[in-house]
Order: sequence, then C-alpha cells, then structure tokens
Amino acid sequence: EDESLHTEIEKQLDEISTQLDTQKETLKYNGPYDDHDAILRLHAGAGGVDAMDWTAMLQRMYLRWAEKNGYKTEVIEESAGDEAGIKSAVISMSGVNAYGKLQGEHGVHRLVRLSPFNADNLRQTSFAMVEVLPQIDAPEEVEVDEKDLRVDVFRAGGHGGQSVNTTDSAVRITHIPTNIVVSIQNERSQLQNKETAMKILRSKLAQLKIEQHAEKIDQLKGPNQEAAWGNQIRNYVLHPYTLVKDTKTKFEVKDTQKVLDGDLGPFL
Repeated sequence: EDESLHTEIEKQLDEISTQLDTQKETLKYNGPYDDHDAILRLHAGAGGVDAMDWTAMLQRMYLRWAEKNGYKTEVIEESAGDEAGIKSAVISMSGVNAYGKLQGEHGVHRLVRLSPFNADNLRQTSFAMVEVLPQIDAPEEVEVDEKDLRVDVFRAGGHGGQSVNTTDSAVRITHIPTNIVVSIQNERSQLQNKETAMKILRSKLAQLKIEQHAEKIDQLKGPNQEAAWGNQIRNYVLHPYTLVKDTKTKFEVKDTQKVLDGDLGPFL
C-alpha cells in the first residue's frame, strides 16, 4: 500500500512540476502586447540579389518555425526580386503569445556565404531587416489621428494575376509625424488594402511605443533608419565554417541548416 501511495505522490509531484514550468514560461510574456498575434515585415538590405535570396531564406525559416510550433500564418504581401528571392514580405502569425515569442527577432540579420549568384563564387555578406510588430486588430487600442495620415492610391506593379495594373487598388499610407510608410499592393480591393495598411501602421506605431518607452502616439519620433541598419542582432555564417550567433546574448548554434529549417526555439 505504501508503494502505491508513494507512486501516486510522485505522479502528482510530476504534474505539479510540469504546471509550474508552464506557468513560469507564461510569466515571461508580461509585456503590454505579448499575448497579441504578430506581423513580420522582411526587407532585403545591402547585397543585391544575394540579399533578396537571403530575405526569402529568412521568410522560409519563420514559416517553417510557425508550422512546427502550431502557429497559423498568412503571407499578406510579397514583392519578388527581379532575379531571385524577395525584396520584401509581410507575414501575419497567429497563435499563443506570438508577439511575445518573436519580438526578439526584430532587427538586422546578416548572412556570410559563398555566393551562388556571382561567377567566381566569392564570399558575400548580405543583410535583411526583420520587423516584428504586435498585431493591433482593435483600432481603439492604438488611436491614429486621420489628419496625421496621407493616403495615396496607385496601380499595383510587378508580378501578379489578371487584375494587377488595371485598377488603382494599391494603397500607400504615410504617417506624417513619424514618416512611417506602409504600402500594400495585393490583388484585393482598394478598401481591403487600405484596411490592411492601417492595421500594419497601427502595429508599427505600437512597436515604436515599446521601443521608445512612449505613453502616447504624439510623443513618438520617427524610426532612425540608419541606426536600424547599423547593427545586426544575429549573424549566420555558412562559410568558411557554419555558425549562427546572437550578437547580444552571444548564444550560438553550429548547425546552421537546422536553424534555417525553423529550429528557432533556443534563440527565442
């Protein structure tokens, strides 16, 4: 009888210990927007075709991560590179604490490898910017004054279906005080594109509020683009050795392929 009681107590202890670990994990996500879904904006930086290819590799990495961890994704917009890869992409990620989990990915990611795009196969360094924004679905959560906005409507360009270039459905919204520009040129209607652009703009303003420790939108300064591109948060080296290393925490993983296949757990 003592034996079975002992087993029962051990079992309960295990369960309580697991619950405690889960609660501890949850407590980490106590920021104002940590429980929100996330919007990822990826932009190719310096490095030409290589940088666009690198941006596509990063997009794949995040989509694979989401798939493995049960997060729902939607590629809201993608602008293809002329030769390869992508110039930019906007992805929405839905799931538990999506923003809380991914916010540390915000910043510049640097790749060093032998370029598959130049004849001499030389070593090439490429940069891509990853913006991680908390998805603001309720407009009242981040109130934007209409008079601070400039809305331009234009024809969508680039690759697309039949309807591209036939109507002025693409929308560009500029938030005048901070000079943040969001443009969406999907094959959706002008109204849908405007709604999506507004959602992304609110999300960007929310992220800036956190970054600048500001209480109100009118206290915000525009993002410093030069500073933003100035320092990378993570280096990915594929040649002459393989290593992925965070610049802040100094945490590193030697298996770059695993990371690029979406195994971001240790970094997050």
